[in-house]
Amino acid sequence: MADFDYLALDVAGRERRGQVQASSLDDARTRLARRRLYVVEVAPGTGERPQRGPALVGRGRGRMGSKALTLFTRQLATLAQVSPLEESLRTISRQTEQAHVRRVVGAVHAGVVEGRRLSDAMAREAKSFPPLYRAMVNAGESSGTLPAILERLAELQERQAQIRGKVLTAIAYPTVLAAVAMLVVISLMVFVVPRVVEQFEDFGQTLPLLTRIVIGISDLLVDWWWAILLVVGGIVLLTWQALKTPATRLRFDAALLRLPLIGRLTRDLHAARMSRTLSTMVASRLPLIDGLALTVGTINNRALRLASEEIVEAIRGGGSLSAALRRAAVFPPLLVYLAASGESSGRLDIMLERAADYLEREFDGFTATALSLLEPAIIVVMGGIVAAIVLSILLPILQLQTLAGA
Repeated sequence: MADFDYLALDVAGRERRGQVQASSLDDARTRLARRRLYVVEVAPGTGERPQRGPALVGRGRGRMGSKALTLFTRQLATLAQVSPLEESLRTISRQTEQAHVRRVVGAVHAGVVEGRRLSDAMAREAKSFPPLYRAMVNAGESSGTLPAILERLAELQERQAQIRGKVLTAIAYPTVLAAVAMLVVISLMVFVVPRVVEQFEDFGQTLPLLTRIVIGISDLLVDWWWAILLVVGGIVLLTWQALKTPATRLRFDAALLRLPLIGRLTRDLHAARMSRTLSTMVASRLPLIDGLALTVGTINNRALRLASEEIVEAIRGGGSLSAALRRAAVFPPLLVYLAASGESSGRLDIMLERAADYLEREFDGFTATALSLLEPAIIVVMGGIVAAIVLSILLPILQLQTLAGA
């Protein structure tokens, strides 16, 4: 019996690392499977208890980001169809300009040259290649369809990159516009209003209500800006600490899903991502339960993660995907309907892909409409505030002219 270091995923999608005693690599995989662990990587042990994972897990600095990983996957999928894997990796490594990406690809290439499987070599750089990614590569190697699997992975990565770009656009543009509007208003209140107020000190009359309100806000920002920053910082810190508590984070994420617009957007994005990922895995002949378990760990919303974990357990108990989705009650009805149609017709991968396409189109239409309405709304609100400031300055002047004319 020998010791083997392993990297595996439990039924909740969490990474588990450690050592197992077995007579061979196949026996080690069998023993881990009996523990209900999905094996990502197994390697001969080093004789020491791993502190940060198996010996094969990457130890270098730097990792590939999502954009670099998408480009690498497309290059490898294209080259693997016309040249040996080792030559494809060497070509990509030579053409890569970024040093940290070149190091990661070089480490994978070195592992393949040593005789390791591609998925095992990628496990040496676990920070750059997620467990789901490596599992699909492993399935392609086991079934002898690695070029086809890499092509599906490249398409999956590219679609997810498109969605990430649209999400960033939907968030960044109104955020920048709102920030600029707030900066303009604060500048007026801090630098312009106090200079104008000096002209009203010897006015000798009661200023209009709007003028008094604007002056009060201006004085508050000028004299107590440090207290406002402390209060805002304290609220942010307390909120951040509260969200680190699992129960509080779960309630917050559940409340987020109930919001009219943000909740729908979050649900649809998660459903589209899960549908496309599961479609790719089913088309790659990977077990559905493994695909679900691997996607659980990538979900940020705790309420959706809990629902996904319940779906995994329901399917593990013999239930269908559509029935588990229906019981979770957090997924769009369209996804439930198409999943049921796919299961009954034996075309689950195609129906899940159609569900992902539809949900992504819905997201595109929703964000385009929201942005077209949000931009003029922010401009109108900013214009109203600036108009109120200008009016608060003009009213005393008009009042003075009225008194002078009388």
